[in-house]
Amino acid sequence: MAMEYDGATQVNEQTMCLCGRIAAMRTAWTENNPGRRFLGCSYYGRPDACDYFKWVDLPLLHPRYKSVINGLLRNDNREDVLEKKWQRIVFYHRIVLVIVMLVVVLVYYVL
Repeated sequence: MAMEYDGATQVNEQTMCLCGRIAAMRTAWTENNPGRRFLGCSYYGRPDACDYFKWVDLPLLHPRYKSVINGLLRNDNREDVLEKKWQRIVFYHRIVLVIVMLVVVLVYYVL
C-alpha cells in the first residue's frame, strides 16, 4: 500500500474498481496507516480480484498521530489478554474450591 493520496478522490457508491465492480471502502490497520480508509476491489483476496487501490483519507500528518493510535491499539489488545488471564485464574480458583469442598465432605462422612 505504497500509493499516495492524490487529493482528488471522490467517494461515492459508484466508485468502480479496475474489474468493473463497485469498490469497497476499507480501513487499514497497519503500523504505518492505522485507521486510514481506502477503496479497493470488493473481491480482494480472491483469485479474480483486480489490483485497484486508492486512499480516501489524507496521510497522517504528524508522526505522533501514528504513535498514539498504534499505542491505543496495543493497549486494547493488552486488556483482552489480561481479561483472559483473569478469567483463567478465576476458573482455576473455582476448581480448587470444588476439590477442597469434596475433600471436606469425604472426610466428614468417612470419619
